[in-house]
Amino acid sequence: MTKVFSLIFICFIGLALVASRTYDYKRVSDISFPKTESFDTIQITDGPYIFITSDSLIEKRIIKGKLETKTAALQTMRSQFDNESSTFTNASKIAALSDIHGQYDVAKTILKNNGIIDAEDNWAYGDGHFVIVGDIFDRGPNVTELLWLIFKLETQAEQAGGKVHYLLGNHEYMVMQNDLRYINKKYRQTERILRTHYDQLYSNETVLGKWLRSKATILKIDNYLFVHAGISLNFIESGIDLEATNQKMRQSLLEEQTETKWDSIYNKYYNSEGPIWYRGYFSEDFKKSQLKKILKTLQVDHIIVGHTSQKQIESLFGNKIFAVDTSIKNGVSGELLFIENGNFYRGTMDGQKIKIKK
Repeated sequence: MTKVFSLIFICFIGLALVASRTYDYKRVSDISFPKTESFDTIQITDGPYIFITSDSLIEKRIIKGKLETKTAALQTMRSQFDNESSTFTNASKIAALSDIHGQYDVAKTILKNNGIIDAEDNWAYGDGHFVIVGDIFDRGPNVTELLWLIFKLETQAEQAGGKVHYLLGNHEYMVMQNDLRYINKKYRQTERILRTHYDQLYSNETVLGKWLRSKATILKIDNYLFVHAGISLNFIESGIDLEATNQKMRQSLLEEQTETKWDSIYNKYYNSEGPIWYRGYFSEDFKKSQLKKILKTLQVDHIIVGHTSQKQIESLFGNKIFAVDTSIKNGVSGELLFIENGNFYRGTMDGQKIKIKK
């Protein structure tokens, strides 16, 4: 019975996409939820959102504006997750994509044309490591579909001897901490239909919420470091332990920001010099000497970052830094970075592989 439910559940993940437009931010605390469960203005489809109780899983999804709810046994699917390791070695090949921001169609096109997934949206990258360098959330209309796609690909990659790494970016942290300035208009309707604030759809009492809280913020694969925004010299001036940093970031999601002690404990990790907000590599003031110190401290030769938008994969400082936010958020195009046998390539939207020279 468990296998049957799992197959049905995976089938549900590939829901039809719904176009949506930009939304003017309104604080979630100002929203009152109407009594009706459907709306004539936008017949949205969204979900599933799976809530964990002491003895069951409650699945909620929206089909053309209508709420559907199902209950299943707790053991029906995975709902507990081990924290991801901070360091991996002996990767045969690596691909990196960043800042998808709810643009499901564009992301799938890039992944299919570059051999990361097949025509049926299943893992096709063999024993390779695929890194998402943060920011699946916000802006676009298909965040939920992307999350379940990555959720599925993780398991498939493991079975093939590969690995999917989903690093948390500033927009993941923003949503889980109830900073909802950039969520798509579609998800305001989701809030109303489910009568649940958007951040609570990713609380520690949901499958996706627990899964997200198991993720790393900084990842080292061989001599490559992956982080959403960057690692500043100030951030590591007193040394850095990747595992401890990732654990500190996870812990910040389990504590209320309203606590007076929160800022004194976590400010270092969330300020403009921290790993999810730093943009220093792209400043004219950032010098090669600074980069040399950072690389030496981190014991890596290359850093791969997202967060700061580019038109294509960009190389800085002679391939020491790669910028992999290729503006997928605009919903038009994007690229991914390939690392193979010490060489670097741009994987274009149509599947061309272009070697990056120093």
